[in-house]
Amino acid sequence: MTLRSKLALFISLLLLSIAAFAMEPFVIKDIKIEGLQRTEPGTVFNYLPVQVGDTMTEDKSSEAIKTLYRTGFFKDVRIEADQDILLITVQERPTIADIQFSGNKMFQSDKLKESLKSIGLAEGQIFDKTKLEFMEQEIKKQYLSLGKYTATVKTSTSPLERNRVAIRFDIEEGIISRIKEISLVGNQIYDQSDLKSNFELKTTNWLSWWYKDDQYSKQKLTADLESLKSFYMNRGYLEFSIDSTQVSISPDKEDVYITINIVEGPKYKVLEVKLAGDLQQIPESELQNLIKIKKDEIYNREKITESTKGMNKRLGNDGFAFSNVNAIPEINKDDHTASFTFFVDPGRKVYVRRIDIEGNERTRDDVIRREFRQVESGWYAADKIDRSKVRLTRTQFFSDVNIETPAVPGSTDQVDLKVKVTEKNTGSIMFGAGLSSAEGLVGSFNVTQANFLGTGDRVSAQVNTGSINKTYALNVTKPFYTPEGISLGYNIYRRDVNTSSMRVVSYNTSSYGAGINFTVPLSEKNSISYGVIFDNTKVSNLVNGVSPDRYIEFCDKLTGANNSTSCTMNSLTFSAGLGSDTRDNILMTKSGLLQKVSGEISAPGFDIQTYKIVLQNTWYKEVAKNMTFSLNGQFGYANAYGGKEYPFFKNFFVGGVNTVRGYAQGTIGPYTSNASNGENLFMGGNKQIVGNAELSMPMPFIRNNEQFRLSAFIDAGNVYGKDESLNLGDLRYSAGVGALWISPFGPLKLVFAKPFNNQIHDVTESIQFQMGQQF
Repeated sequence: MTLRSKLALFISLLLLSIAAFAMEPFVIKDIKIEGLQRTEPGTVFNYLPVQVGDTMTEDKSSEAIKTLYRTGFFKDVRIEADQDILLITVQERPTIADIQFSGNKMFQSDKLKESLKSIGLAEGQIFDKTKLEFMEQEIKKQYLSLGKYTATVKTSTSPLERNRVAIRFDIEEGIISRIKEISLVGNQIYDQSDLKSNFELKTTNWLSWWYKDDQYSKQKLTADLESLKSFYMNRGYLEFSIDSTQVSISPDKEDVYITINIVEGPKYKVLEVKLAGDLQQIPESELQNLIKIKKDEIYNREKITESTKGMNKRLGNDGFAFSNVNAIPEINKDDHTASFTFFVDPGRKVYVRRIDIEGNERTRDDVIRREFRQVESGWYAADKIDRSKVRLTRTQFFSDVNIETPAVPGSTDQVDLKVKVTEKNTGSIMFGAGLSSAEGLVGSFNVTQANFLGTGDRVSAQVNTGSINKTYALNVTKPFYTPEGISLGYNIYRRDVNTSSMRVVSYNTSSYGAGINFTVPLSEKNSISYGVIFDNTKVSNLVNGVSPDRYIEFCDKLTGANNSTSCTMNSLTFSAGLGSDTRDNILMTKSGLLQKVSGEISAPGFDIQTYKIVLQNTWYKEVAKNMTFSLNGQFGYANAYGGKEYPFFKNFFVGGVNTVRGYAQGTIGPYTSNASNGENLFMGGNKQIVGNAELSMPMPFIRNNEQFRLSAFIDAGNVYGKDESLNLGDLRYSAGVGALWISPFGPLKLVFAKPFNNQIHDVTESIQFQMGQQF
């Protein structure tokens, strides 16, 4: 409330109080209220400190006036006596009929109205001028925080019929004030350019139009000052301090100048590190291993912080949710050394009373609870809570998962888990097309619900039409078929392959089949899988004299005829696998390990009798913030048994976006020449080796967006035919850069690669791309 408003209110109350003092005491026989338009009489009676039968005095009259004013409903109140009848005359405050904004571009009108509503300024509410003045200043502050120092905000009110008003905000946003100079005073050891390189705020540069990093913000400056302090303290400067910070603006309000005065101080060395406090709960040797800073090292605040966090987390794993580990320094300023005592206070051991879940409008509670490793009425375990959060994130049902552990009121040994999830769309109906450098235009129809009816089950129907692959499939996966976590999946499919447009030996296959599989968890991160699938495949479009003899002979054995150009076969294949997965995220992995061993064997008595084994090992490591290095290795071997031939259409193929980039799809390994035109046609092989090393990082110019990644890679790989032995000297190599976008239509991969040691018969491609999920 402004001074003028307070003075007016004081004078009004004073005058009314003087009038009230002149009132002679009387017994109230009736109370009449005049001037009401919207307010119910009963509301006024509820607030009045007197009622019929009371003796009205000067004090009660003054109190009644003040009480009615405090309700905020009235801008004028008068009390009079008329023959023992108390007459109250009021003038109501107007209500807000309309709120309009003009000139606002940086803030949406709807968002501004939400802010107004939060303080009681909204259409239908009683108008309060002090709130309007407060909001006017708040909007100005928001523009100042964005660097718009020339912005003006003016408000006006227009009276309307039926005691209503319309409010209007006239905004002139003005120009953005930009940082002209950032100066550091007092730095002697490090250059200003090195120190300012860690700042989020920067002077105007050629990328400022995108990053907006030359726009002053008090919050950003505070963060930059903390980064500056960390820079010094992580390099031994224990007594570093920031004396003062000045922010000034030019007279025309276009340029901002920032000056930071610092004192570097001397560099300190660690003289001694020891433990103290309650060391009975966790073995002292285990706590010692968690201390990152050692004797005779240069002081490093980050290592101190990591040590205390590590010990608190370890105590939390054993139920000490409120443990407190503090590093107490003993500083010797004469010889610039510091000793640190890590004082351990475990606190009381606590257990989890209950788990409360919020935000799951579609997903059932039991779907969330089954991912939890922390149980109700069990001892608090920080590692189990962290793992529960990772498991919920990996379901891909939620865009955000937050877990809080508030203490139970009135209890010193209980906490609750407050789980707040933000659901995201898990279903999609997609009509579209993908582009592939191997297949060209790929039409697709995909109906998927990864969280079917909130049960956590995945149901999908897919139709993909490409010049090479056509797929029609229905898949259902129940990740918790049993309470123990055994998953069940079953599928039916139809797949047609036409290789005529590829640089491989031409043939067509048409397959249909159905399968079922189970996955059994062995531990939190390890599992085994097994299943069976029946398949019927027809091979066609073989050409005598053109297709390799092995292909013709394969069909001859199945049909019992000579020079067969087509054949049909059935198989019943059993599969089993062992997997270990510690990845933090399935789509955008930053750290973890994925290991798989899978094998399959076809049952005897069918047309196809084969076996296959595939090994995969993929390792991820976050080497810097938002920068991940990964190594991937794959090995595959397949063959036939019982005197049967291994089907050529089941061969491994290497080359392309998903194996060795820079080489055309499937064009590495054994080949033959087309008798009609001499073109090299690739046949694949029954042995495969693939290796990839990749460094991925955020896309430049795009901040805080996990959908885009840029990478640099080196690939190696080859396939070997049945009569060939593994020879690492025959591996093909390539290197390049790539971009990945997780788009609404599936992952988009764009690659620029250069082969190292391609041979004369190899088919290379410098630019490759793929859009749309392949099924």
